[in-house]
Amino acid sequence: MRKFGFFAGLLVVLLTATQVFAGPIVIKFSHVVAVDTPKGQAAEYFKKLVEERSNGSIKVEVYPNSSLFDDKDVMTPLMTNAVQMAAPSFSKFTSFAPSLQLVDLPFLFNDANHLHAVLGGSVGQKILDTVGKKGLVGLAFWDSGFKQLSANKPLIWPQDAEGLKFRIMSSKVLEAQFKAVGANPQVLPFSEVYSALQQGVVDAAENPLSNFYTKKFYEVQSDLTLSNHGYLGYLVVTNKIFWSKLNDEQKALINQAMKEATEYGNKLAVKMDEDYLVKIKESGKTTVHELTPEQRQAWKSKMMVIYPEFYDVIGKDLIEEAIALGK
Repeated sequence: MRKFGFFAGLLVVLLTATQVFAGPIVIKFSHVVAVDTPKGQAAEYFKKLVEERSNGSIKVEVYPNSSLFDDKDVMTPLMTNAVQMAAPSFSKFTSFAPSLQLVDLPFLFNDANHLHAVLGGSVGQKILDTVGKKGLVGLAFWDSGFKQLSANKPLIWPQDAEGLKFRIMSSKVLEAQFKAVGANPQVLPFSEVYSALQQGVVDAAENPLSNFYTKKFYEVQSDLTLSNHGYLGYLVVTNKIFWSKLNDEQKALINQAMKEATEYGNKLAVKMDEDYLVKIKESGKTTVHELTPEQRQAWKSKMMVIYPEFYDVIGKDLIEEAIALGK
């Protein structure tokens, strides 16, 4: 009887291991943007690396363009392991990780070097630690680029934004940012922005150039201002349910592929910004405006007054630490 009990127990262990590690392992990766964007290309590159290096034992199914879930709907499936990976914008985490509102602050980053020093250092690690408390595993920060302002009129000075309905992601920081210049922020899912601009539900928006071009916003916005006022990035996450089922070798493979995909995507974001700006100008449908230092400073002065509103929510120390890295 003891022998029978031993073998029965061994069988249970083997069956459990088979359920956990039986291949191929499938990673459903959901995101909301087009394939030909930095995020879209980074996801495809990650898929390629993982499948090649695992010899097909790990499959990555990438679902772009909100074809599986919108970012506002992906969190529950992600936490319950119905989806294994997603790369939502930072604003989607702020309900349970308020420190992530840091990256939405207008004019916080001087340039890409400053940005990467912040996210790649202790500030970024503190953000990942916060997300980890909610059953998620932060894997990487992906760039989409710096945001530009668009409308159906030139936005040269802050007062030009007064009264305009600006589409924003759900973010208290972005809401305060546009209220500071007299605009009316309107929260809308990214998948609805084109039709909302086309139909006049909203008048204006903020987007990196890759999104502005690939989603054809240039067709429904006559003017684009190169403001570089804010940063749009994504936090690539998986969940602890899925992550705990992987062995150390599989985790190492995924982490290395993610590291390389991040470097690839972030370099691509810079190159695509240059290319898409040319294409936007060539479309002949949108007039591109470049701000003088005086004009940009006027926007900066107006928008940065919101910082103290978020000292308690984000953490004054965290904000000051991020600013100090740019000096």
